[in-house]
Amino acid sequence: MGIIRDMQRVHATQAFADQRANTAAAQQRDLIRRNADHAIAAAQQAAGDVDRKREHQRLYVEAKTADTAAANAEIRARLSDLDGLLLSTLDVDDHIDLQLFKKPVEVPPFDPGPLGRPAPEPRWDSYVPPQPRGVGKILGGDRLWQQQAASAQRAFDEARVRWVEAEQRRKRQLVVRQRAYEESLRKYEARITAYNAEVDRFAAAVAGADPASVVEYFAMVLGNSVYPDDFPQHFRLAYLPKQRHLLIEYHLPPVEVVPQIKEYRYDRFRDDVTAIPRDESDVRRRYVEVIARVTLRTIHEVIEADRGGLVRQVSFNGIVDTIDRRTGRFVRPTLVSVQTTRETFAAIKLRRVDPVACVKHLEGALSAAPDELAAVTSKIDFDEDADRDFTEEFNVLAEIDERPNLVTLSEAAWEQQLADLFGVMGLEMGAATRTDLGTRWLATDPRPVFGGQVVIFAVRGPATGSAAVHALAGAVTAAGATKGILVSLGGIDPEAYDAVAGRPLELIDGPALVTLLSNYCRVKARIERTA
Repeated sequence: MGIIRDMQRVHATQAFADQRANTAAAQQRDLIRRNADHAIAAAQQAAGDVDRKREHQRLYVEAKTADTAAANAEIRARLSDLDGLLLSTLDVDDHIDLQLFKKPVEVPPFDPGPLGRPAPEPRWDSYVPPQPRGVGKILGGDRLWQQQAASAQRAFDEARVRWVEAEQRRKRQLVVRQRAYEESLRKYEARITAYNAEVDRFAAAVAGADPASVVEYFAMVLGNSVYPDDFPQHFRLAYLPKQRHLLIEYHLPPVEVVPQIKEYRYDRFRDDVTAIPRDESDVRRRYVEVIARVTLRTIHEVIEADRGGLVRQVSFNGIVDTIDRRTGRFVRPTLVSVQTTRETFAAIKLRRVDPVACVKHLEGALSAAPDELAAVTSKIDFDEDADRDFTEEFNVLAEIDERPNLVTLSEAAWEQQLADLFGVMGLEMGAATRTDLGTRWLATDPRPVFGGQVVIFAVRGPATGSAAVHALAGAVTAAGATKGILVSLGGIDPEAYDAVAGRPLELIDGPALVTLLSNYCRVKARIERTA
């Protein structure tokens, strides 16, 4: 039932995006970002007028202050997302009614088109010449009329023969079209019937505790659970029907999902933005809470979705795929492990619990230092226990989500994606030109006060350095533009930021581009390098 899982995933993703976009935090963040963009644009516009240096300086400070506020708003929004990982799922009914996926047979009536309308039959009245009268009749008009009538009769007879042939041809074509419609309708009804029968078969198999079908159903449930884009959503499931025991091995996000920066501060006198790092203890505390919330959320979604009493016991192992910074080796430690019964978990009021305390109440093992990859002893050995019955691995983002990979897009698709983005943001995009540095556009900002020409460079190679910034600055000057934008999918070196040095240039790295595509185009893109 992969197609059902895909459809359900798309619906859940859109519902989550709509819900998140309507939150007060998201709206406030977007407002701050728009104000920052306007302030930056105003400062760059003033920079082009040498007689307004003081105004430019004031606007420049306002722009940097607004940009710093926008960056801090992004941090707060991220923390809000992490804090709401558990509560956000409690307002969602995780049960999937499979019968809703059945499709009705809805077909348009047969439309014969022009073939359903016969051509008008030739009429003799339209061909017969008028009778001669008066002097014309006396002067031999009867003989002339007889000649004209004979000619008209021949024309009428020929027209009627053509009309009969055309009608016969039309009726033959109409029969062919009717038969094609009936054959298409038969095939369509057969497909819908087969699809609905498959839905019924799958629903019956789930209700009958068929291990493969039960695993597929709960994969759909967990696939519907929409997390922030950088959460892996990769898991393995196994079902032991005799014990009614569901085993879950879930990939947790790395510690980097917690913002490592506490806040940004702008010093107007030094014209410097300082990143204040988050205390390690705060990062660890928040990361432990993230792990606990993901654990409780997953178990809750399984139990709430199980209205048929398929699961009596749930075992959950939370692992993380990462690199040990101490050794440089790939590791996969278990950071949390919980085993609980349906009755025990159902009695918990998740809206009021402390996630970490709740995991410990369930006698779960939770790493005290997950940021240091300190593993715990698993309650189950997934491979050994799952081997007794059916197990399957699911990678939601790789197998279900069809997000475009910006790295592997064709050049034409990559250029169109960026042209669409900046177009939605308000720029009038010119034609794309491919250069040694990447793709180049000369765009126009149509706003009467803050507008002007904008030069855009976009590259997909390795991280760009100061050379690309200097090249963009030169292109801006040569074009007489008011602003330059550099998009670098592979990242931006620190020296590139230093090279900006107050110039009317903006640098956009890969993660920032993904965010812009999501906010402005509702495109959930990803960046995955291939080997």
